[in-house]
Amino acid sequence: MDKIVIEPLSRLEGHGKVTITVAEGEPEVRLHIVALRGFEKFVVGRPAEEVPRIVPRICGICQVPHHLAAVKAIDMAWNAEVPETAKLLRELMLLGNMIHSHALHFYFLASPDFILGVDADPSIRNIVGVIEKEPELAKQAIALRRFGQKIVSFVGGKPIHPITGIPGGISKKLSEEERDELLKEIDTIIEYSKNAVEVVKSILEKNKELLKLGTIDTWYLGLVKNGEHEFYDGTLRFLSPDGKEKVEFEAKDYLDYIGEHIVPHSYVKYPFYKKAGYPDGIYRVGPLAMLNVCDSMGTEIAEEYRKEYLNTYEFPVKASLAYHHARMIELVAAAEKVKKLLENDKIVGDDIKAEVEPKAGWGVGIVEAPRGILIHNYETDENGIVVKGNMIVASTHNTPAMELAIKQAVKELL
Repeated sequence: MDKIVIEPLSRLEGHGKVTITVAEGEPEVRLHIVALRGFEKFVVGRPAEEVPRIVPRICGICQVPHHLAAVKAIDMAWNAEVPETAKLLRELMLLGNMIHSHALHFYFLASPDFILGVDADPSIRNIVGVIEKEPELAKQAIALRRFGQKIVSFVGGKPIHPITGIPGGISKKLSEEERDELLKEIDTIIEYSKNAVEVVKSILEKNKELLKLGTIDTWYLGLVKNGEHEFYDGTLRFLSPDGKEKVEFEAKDYLDYIGEHIVPHSYVKYPFYKKAGYPDGIYRVGPLAMLNVCDSMGTEIAEEYRKEYLNTYEFPVKASLAYHHARMIELVAAAEKVKKLLENDKIVGDDIKAEVEPKAGWGVGIVEAPRGILIHNYETDENGIVVKGNMIVASTHNTPAMELAIKQAVKELL
């Protein structure tokens, strides 16, 4: 019996390791990651309006989705009627984070192995190596990240760990000067996003043999609005492994559809689709799942790319490496949606918050984070103090499927 330990994991926004035990029969794979680190308990006993400022610390990359999922949960718990301008600004903030994170994930974490080649010296197989080999591409990657962070800074108050989301709305307006500054750049950002799709298409075309690694059958979970791909608001939709069954439900009903299995080797909960049971109900979230579950992208350029994407792979798309392709299509969609929001004069409106009184309540907030569906669920007492919290982050949704994908890759390579 051989045991392989990969620690630490590189190309990862966080910490983790993989242990692979190879013996006669099936290889055993264990993925060890820490997802929440006690935050479900940290928020208990806190005034609920403080929670959106606490939970961004869960993740330094996905801080905006945590901020917004938390405030949306409190909106529901306290029956807040959020003004339209506030909703538009919250969505704009989320899209800024999506642009920043998607560019980071592909160009800074994934592309060095492809652009420089896996046989290249590990000491140069990083973003610095990409800058030296493809300086123009690296400039575009940096510009995409900078633009996304500028949006978050303008709307969220600061580029990391935003503070402006409050129950009933948002605490900061977007000025016309800020809107105009973003509008000057957005067409360039759309072009850079389109180029990112072409880059990933070229990479995957040259590495077709790798697409068979991590190709598994799972369910898929994503956010849609009237069937269209959605980042900020909408309904949840499960898609079956064969692509024939769709199950749609409201955020408030998530506990009726998502179960959480406990395994002895990890503190991470293993979510599954309840109707299918565990492990048959293991599912994936994130860009690959989102493009599988939606009927259209909702924006013109990204929709054309989605159609091309579905013609490239068998539907539903199963290959783990196709996440890169789907992610860059989402990057285009996010940039297109930013332009549409900025061209809406309501985005610089004055009505940005409603009067809200703390009270006893129960609420769920769901957004699409860069790595997939993010769920925050809080219960408050009559003073608005959090008495219970539950969170399911994207990495938690994906952990069971990641173990399956690694196991499939090990079997394929052996």
